[in-house]
Amino acid sequence: MYEVYAFASPNVYKVTVCLAELGQDWLDRPVLADQGEQHSAEFLRLSPNGRVPVLIDNAPVDCGEPAVIWESGAILFYLAEKHGRFLPERGRARNEVMKWLFWQMAGLGPMSGQNAHFLQYNPPGSDYAQQRYHIEVERLYRVLNRQLEGRDFIADDYSIADMACYPWVRMHRPLQHEIGGLAALRDWVDRMNEREAVALAYERRGRLPALTATKQERWDAMRPERGLAALGG
Repeated sequence: MYEVYAFASPNVYKVTVCLAELGQDWLDRPVLADQGEQHSAEFLRLSPNGRVPVLIDNAPVDCGEPAVIWESGAILFYLAEKHGRFLPERGRARNEVMKWLFWQMAGLGPMSGQNAHFLQYNPPGSDYAQQRYHIEVERLYRVLNRQLEGRDFIADDYSIADMACYPWVRMHRPLQHEIGGLAALRDWVDRMNEREAVALAYERRGRLPALTATKQERWDAMRPERGLAALGG
């Protein structure tokens, strides 16, 4: 069985959606990120970057010790490769999936995360930063909308690219974005919402810890000796 070290965040949902799509069960290993648990020596031995998610594969293909994979994009790639699904084996189709997976990891996820950060913490004088990331996420939504025009899924066939992008777009309302005017993106979100595995992954989110601190407490926790930057993997 797989184990997933997790907190309630989009990068974790990417992994659990993939596991559900593959028909795999997993054991949730909650990480109390708002209490700094991701900075413990025990957790850092698993994830040197101090981020969730972390996947433990207790039955790797080489039959050796359990495999430990961190960074959500690397986890999606690992699972797709191991199970031979949701990533074409070669050629242009594989390249297309990988382009959009890296696009999410380098753009949509980090920019959405910064958008969320400044909405949640909003220290004095951060109006420019808040606006900057809001505008950038809007731009990325338009990029994805153009890619989806005439397609059901990002790289034509359903893939780990869809699993990577969906949790970040799903949270558009908490990020104060509306996608009603982006018809292709909106319809893709609706298609993703209807997938049984997606519903299963999100049904289990109640098992995971989430941020419960007040805004001031969250801001105080950003001090270097504690740090809440646990969700970017």
